[in-house]
Amino acid sequence: MKPYPLLLASGALLMQGAALRAQDEKPNIIWITCEDISPYMSVYGDRVVSTSNIDRLADEGMRFQSVYTTAGVSAPSRSCIITGMYPMSIGTQHMRTQIETPEVSRKIGVPPYSAVLPDYVKAFPEYLRRHGYYTTNNLKTDYQFIAPVTVWDECGSAATYRHAPQGQPFFSIFNLFITHESQLFEQSPYFDEHPELLVDPADVTLPPYYKDTEEARRCMARMLSNVQLMDFHLGQIIEQLKQDGVYDNSYIFFFSDHGGTMPWMKREILERGTHIPFIVKFPKGAHAGTVNDDLISSVDFAPTILSLAGIDIPDYMQGQAFLGSQASMEKRQYVYAARDRLDECYDRVRSVRDKRFRYIYNFMPDRPKYMNITYRLGIPMMRELLQLHEEGKLDACQEDWFKPTKPQEELYDVVNDPHELHNLVDDPAYRGKLEELRTAFRRWMDEVGDLSYMSEKEMVTNWWHGQDHAPLTGEPVLHKVAGGYTLSCPTKGASIGYKILKPGQENGKVKVIRQSYDSGYVIGKQPNGVEEETDTPWQVYQEGTVLHLNPGERLLVNAKRIGYEENVKTFNF
Repeated sequence: MKPYPLLLASGALLMQGAALRAQDEKPNIIWITCEDISPYMSVYGDRVVSTSNIDRLADEGMRFQSVYTTAGVSAPSRSCIITGMYPMSIGTQHMRTQIETPEVSRKIGVPPYSAVLPDYVKAFPEYLRRHGYYTTNNLKTDYQFIAPVTVWDECGSAATYRHAPQGQPFFSIFNLFITHESQLFEQSPYFDEHPELLVDPADVTLPPYYKDTEEARRCMARMLSNVQLMDFHLGQIIEQLKQDGVYDNSYIFFFSDHGGTMPWMKREILERGTHIPFIVKFPKGAHAGTVNDDLISSVDFAPTILSLAGIDIPDYMQGQAFLGSQASMEKRQYVYAARDRLDECYDRVRSVRDKRFRYIYNFMPDRPKYMNITYRLGIPMMRELLQLHEEGKLDACQEDWFKPTKPQEELYDVVNDPHELHNLVDDPAYRGKLEELRTAFRRWMDEVGDLSYMSEKEMVTNWWHGQDHAPLTGEPVLHKVAGGYTLSCPTKGASIGYKILKPGQENGKVKVIRQSYDSGYVIGKQPNGVEEETDTPWQVYQEGTVLHLNPGERLLVNAKRIGYEENVKTFNF
């Protein structure tokens, strides 16, 4: 079979601009996402890092100032983004469910699992596909569950809108990895690829919760250098979009999956762990150079994309659209976040933020704020912080992370105390605000539910009906009807994908050329330009659709409820 073209190919391989022109009712939508980064970029006021491509995107679009994620770490946050649901309400709150190391699994007493979502919850790109969109994701998923084949037309290192049939609207994601926490590790491949720092450690400004050391400055300079490299890769994608004729007539989103990166940033549900950069470039230059200061949560992303695509937002989604025909007329008063298990360490914390204040409720005040996560020890600065703590060389502000206990409630004036150092919970002057946010917290918990009232092991046991493995999705059923065949599955909430293979087609595979947009997933693995084999897209089966099959053809059917094992069956004709 002929390989798919390289993503950054020459003009001969470019799609015709007219074929990619966004339709008014179904516009093309592109997400360029990065990892683990707060708004450390010049357009958001950073005076050290240079982010000319991000700045230009903001000049040509709308810069959002107050966007927050529902978690301070990737997998729970990404589960929210892909479903429009708070992680704790659907069982995706623990980092992470597909546990990567046996040591962690043994320590917590929970096997790796794919979260079993409520039967009515879907990953939102499936709704786009049902309404005519071509959906692609290059490359990361990390949703806390294995996605059904119905979510993406393409998901992998060669996935691109360029493979969309001519005239079909598309939703396309490009993930940039270079700002991930792991790229601060001394064994990171990026240290070999980019040994030089683009930011001088002497120029950085350390927050007061860090001791001013050479190691801390070098870590922050590395983080900002990675932001600058990420900006370069984003610029490459933007240039491709312009060459392909899709830039002007598409919605282009840029954002991070959560804040953080450095110690005591990532994983926290403070400002530094949940506040993210967020920019939207509108079709035809609408709203260019504008700034939006509305409070927005990442639980709002899924309904907003459906709103822009003209697709009815499902009632179960817990977010609200902020763009498009279904944008909420009522602005958010609060945004919420949660943290639970992080790798091998358990905690349970919830937060509420309004335009000025943040309230935090600690369910486990007998534990320190610091969690001794093995993975994070790969950062040299983290090891230094622990040594400074042991030697008693941290001041009261820096030592607060390591205190053996924490207050049950915290209240911060984020505007006047941006690093959230001064807990106002006992200050009578803020009693009214404390009670307001405490009430908002309890109302939110009641409205969305919180599965962390039970242990993680109990939650998984309930999903698996007491067995030691996930349930199997019911076998897909083929029905003969007038004019052809229909499909069904006895498992409520199962998504059904199918392929019709012509005679001579063996396995429904296609050759592709690997091409991701930075080397984060490539170094030490397969390099770009390598030919790989992947699935051709599964079609999304919609109830009542009549399939027409001819002698010699084969029907491949894949049925899967999220969290269950998939059930695949072949029908020969």
